[in-house]
Amino acid sequence: MNRRTRKRLARRLVIAAGADDVGAVLALLRAGADPDAPDPHGSTPLYTAALGGAPEIVARLLTAGAAPDTESRGEAEGTPLCAAAAWGRADVVRLLLAHGADPDLREDAGTGHSPLEWTRKNGHTEATEALLTAGARADGHQAMTAG
Repeated sequence: MNRRTRKRLARRLVIAAGADDVGAVLALLRAGADPDAPDPHGSTPLYTAALGGAPEIVARLLTAGAAPDTESRGEAEGTPLCAAAAWGRADVVRLLLAHGADPDLREDAGTGHSPLEWTRKNGHTEATEALLTAGARADGHQAMTAG
């Protein structure tokens, strides 16, 4: 597959993931779209689906090989788990954790908020509990400033 086709598929996959269009996501994956490839703006399909609270698409992307901790590099974006946590998408938080997402991974290349900080800041108790059950450190701020 040539570079132009890969870029086109990546762009379409991010759009389909954000639109919660399961059929389009499946068709694009079958056509060879890389489940981790960002669109031209740096957004990844998994981040976009996690942000939108689309558990079926998140599951399909993870099954297709999307890495749960890949950070979107678009403007004001971060990790899929931070996106789901910030918006209280507890079902997506649990799904990402079940597929190996790091409950303590901070966004912005390790300098931003942790998923637990997002859930607490925004009052999302169900997502907070899911993170704590998965072993998220309650002292996440201290972990950021330590050594």
